[in-house]
Amino acid sequence: MSLKAESSKRPVGRKATISQDDIIAAALRLAGPHRSISALSLREITREAGIAPNSFYRHFRDTEELAVSVIDLAGRTLRNVIGQARGKARERNKGIVRMSVETFIDQLHSDGNYLPTLLREGVVGSDRFKDAVRQQLDFFEQELTEDLIAFAQLRQLTPDHPDLIARAITRLVFAMGAEALDKPRHEHPAMIDDMVIMIKMLITGAYALNSQK
Repeated sequence: MSLKAESSKRPVGRKATISQDDIIAAALRLAGPHRSISALSLREITREAGIAPNSFYRHFRDTEELAVSVIDLAGRTLRNVIGQARGKARERNKGIVRMSVETFIDQLHSDGNYLPTLLREGVVGSDRFKDAVRQQLDFFEQELTEDLIAFAQLRQLTPDHPDLIARAITRLVFAMGAEALDKPRHEHPAMIDDMVIMIKMLITGAYALNSQK
């Protein structure tokens, strides 16, 4: 069973064995879309996971280490999901930008709570949590930079400062994702349209800047 499925399924009674994934899934269930992992107590987490408190320390030194592991998992999972969306867009000859943005916003409502976790901990978490989120954003930027360069090469174009464009797009998408988290779902399509236009403007501007050199 995947961790995503585990994160939405609450255990019944105490478990004879426990894994790190079980504890992470319990923390994600408790956090939900509007609660910080840093606010969770050890008692809450172990009760949700169905284990004795002492069993927790076999896997994590403290709840802070657990939270950093959750942030790392959330980032890796999101990059994988969005990477798959870009691949499908290429296969179907559909707009990569739109499909990537739609997939990103859809993750606000996924069972795993991965995107809400990143958005929330990057704002209200401790300095260590914020550093962990920033590291995940750096990974997003690195992958996006590579994609922008590859995309441009296919069209025999050269974007100006692709690393800065990747940073701008990443910051834009996450900022608007945080805004979307607090808005009703019926407003998301209009936000997606705006995000797609803004991202295309950034990319077009990067090509224009390079052509002016």
